[in-house]
Amino acid sequence: MAAVDSIADAQGNLHVPAEYRTLYQYLGTWAVAASQTAGSEQIHTVYASPGVIDEYRKTGKFPEGAVLVKEVFQAKTDRMTTGTVSREDKLEGWFVMVKSITNKFPENKLWGDGWGWSWFDVDKPTKTTSTNYRADCQGCHIPAKSTDWIYVRGYPPLSK
Repeated sequence: MAAVDSIADAQGNLHVPAEYRTLYQYLGTWAVAASQTAGSEQIHTVYASPGVIDEYRKTGKFPEGAVLVKEVFQAKTDRMTTGTVSREDKLEGWFVMVKSITNKFPENKLWGDGWGWSWFDVDKPTKTTSTNYRADCQGCHIPAKSTDWIYVRGYPPLSK
């Protein structure tokens, strides 16, 4: 399991983990539908630090130090022989969450409700633009509160 210290500095400031695409496990992909046209507006691809999937399958909980990285891409929609398809186009940034059952950084406003939360623009993977998880991050996760703030139904590898 990834240690919280490997993804956070002494004050709890997070960064996008290096080489997560090769070291982490793929959880799933979400397509955010376009509101005015056919296809998708965004594609979200999510990875979990090594061991998270096995631990979640055993316990039904995210273990201390679990790291989730969501890539957020603008989507490009085209006609293909199979129909209208949307695919990843331009990377916009990353959303990173780190499980902290012990609330390791209580003074940092990006930590709470069992997680460290941060958004990173594509050109700044080591400097979050988030300032307070309740205002900047948690709103999108309210419907997933009962599953530890994570939309687990969208991640087939977490199923037993």
